[in-house]
Amino acid sequence: MANSNTTELFEALTLLAKEKGIDPAVLIEKIQTALVIAVKKEYPRSENIKFDINIEKGKFDVAIEKVVAEEVEDSANQISMEEAKTHTRRKLEYGDIVSIKLDTQHFGRIAAQTAKQVIKQGLKEIEREQLVAQWGGLQDEAVTVTVLKIETRTGNAIVNLSGNEVPLFKSEQIPGEILRPGDMVKVYVSGVSASDHRPMLKISRVNKELVKRLFESEVPEIFDGTVEIKAISREAGSRSKVAVIGNNPNVDALGACIGPGRQRISKVCAELGGEKMDVVFYSEVPEEFIAQALKPSDVIRVEIPDPEVKACTAIVPDNQLSLAIGNKGQNAKLAAKLTGYKIDIRPESGFYEGIESKQEKSEPEEE
Repeated sequence: MANSNTTELFEALTLLAKEKGIDPAVLIEKIQTALVIAVKKEYPRSENIKFDINIEKGKFDVAIEKVVAEEVEDSANQISMEEAKTHTRRKLEYGDIVSIKLDTQHFGRIAAQTAKQVIKQGLKEIEREQLVAQWGGLQDEAVTVTVLKIETRTGNAIVNLSGNEVPLFKSEQIPGEILRPGDMVKVYVSGVSASDHRPMLKISRVNKELVKRLFESEVPEIFDGTVEIKAISREAGSRSKVAVIGNNPNVDALGACIGPGRQRISKVCAELGGEKMDVVFYSEVPEEFIAQALKPSDVIRVEIPDPEVKACTAIVPDNQLSLAIGNKGQNAKLAAKLTGYKIDIRPESGFYEGIESKQEKSEPEEE
């Protein structure tokens, strides 16, 4: 069937699909789904409703399929042999299926009305699905974005990511970092929010995975798996600890991460606004790993009374107690996050002037 309604409809669909870069078949599929619902309202008992839509010829047919029956008990889905012969010239037998074409003029009008609704309501959904598919490849990656503007009221930064405006929320910005329009920075894509409205990329500069991605881009040995990052703890904008292990005995894992003249680690730190970075050795032996995590302080020994409890006491030289604890307890807290152990730091002598204020019990935090 082709009439003015459907001819204009298909022409509009084709033009719209080209403008939006959408496959016309996707729009047709959505219109067809809506038409099935419309036909079902007029033929509620009919089980098999078929559409034949040809966008190239600009026409469609709608029909109900019925089974040829000797005795018609369900007129909505069965048809007598006599009536069936009026709808086809082929030889029929009982049990054959016959297509009964419906009033295409009537459904042409429904198609035009339905298409308008689908285009209005469904186009955004189609674009959203395409955008989600496009952005899916960015999941868990670090990408460079350009700051477009800073919202005065919220402090959120609006950035350009692959031609799309994406918010970098204030809570996902590095504390103390001042972003300005035109700045180019790295962000970590933590997820794609596929809501009923426009999809949104979740991007962050405080996520610890950004540290991992930056090391992968700066350290070839990490990228190819020769050196592996096993754990990261981070206080964004201040300090991070990265635990690494070498998978090749001939490669210095720490040296690879730091780079000649500290070039590699310096680039990572610079990208994060001067954030300090401690790279330490990872070990499957908890005592060794905890001692490494407390660097730059030396650790004399680590005592773990009950491995199941994940709590320990770290004994450090008296003159390094403050170093082990760190400013406002930062070193101890990051070590606890890195290892997953509650760490009680004590001086070697067991007594230290001002001991009550110097001892530190740090617990791993939920991140």
